[in-house]
Amino acid sequence: MFKQKSLILIPALTFAFVFGSAEDVHAMHIMEGYLPLQYSAIWSVVCIPFLAAGIFSIKKIVEQNRKTLLILVMVGAYAFVLSALKIPSVTGSSSHPTGTGLGAILFGPLAMCVIGIIVLLFQAILLAHGGLTTLGANTFSMAVAGPFVAYGVYLVCKKINLPGSAGIFLAASIGDLFTYIVTAFQLALAHPSVTGGFSESFAAFLGIFAVTQVPLAIIEGLLTVVVIKGLEAYAKPELAELSYFEGGVLR
Repeated sequence: MFKQKSLILIPALTFAFVFGSAEDVHAMHIMEGYLPLQYSAIWSVVCIPFLAAGIFSIKKIVEQNRKTLLILVMVGAYAFVLSALKIPSVTGSSSHPTGTGLGAILFGPLAMCVIGIIVLLFQAILLAHGGLTTLGANTFSMAVAGPFVAYGVYLVCKKINLPGSAGIFLAASIGDLFTYIVTAFQLALAHPSVTGGFSESFAAFLGIFAVTQVPLAIIEGLLTVVVIKGLEAYAKPELAELSYFEGGVLR
């Protein structure tokens, strides 16, 4: 069954590996040493309660049904590969999908806090994508802010009876875009413009990311729909254990 499900991910994984070698200058993952030490420390502290809650969330999920652990691992691999994708933008910076919307929809945003920091840690060590000093800031944008917004959008779409595919697409796409908004906020806060201060710097970073990130967010939304529809076809019992068909539970 899981062999069949894994085939759904082949196009996405292939696409990511083919383009994943692009040069990384100012990636969405804030690179090593780019934030002042005090900002790095603050973002790390902010993430601690989310990570603690996420550990309890994953423990509860696995205890209730160990079969869902396989899907959890798949979600982590999906986020790792997609967020390792780096596409240069017109200004020399780079953008990439986040891959966290899928996990937020299936497991809730708290679980993605833990999965996200693991993904970011391995990318920083193995791929030099992001950094250890900026791990807290990157975790907050990609593993906290993005998943919470994605899950919130998904629940709203379920509440207003939007078609399932539309809700999944919007959740993954908007969650992706919000990650970039938070990253732009973090960068502007640490590096305000000399002339226009924070607001000018924030607008500049948003403009840099928007050129490549908007189409990438759309692609991620479509990929997430494909993967979840595949899981609906081949892993209904596991999804039922996750309360997916009831609209999900904030774990």
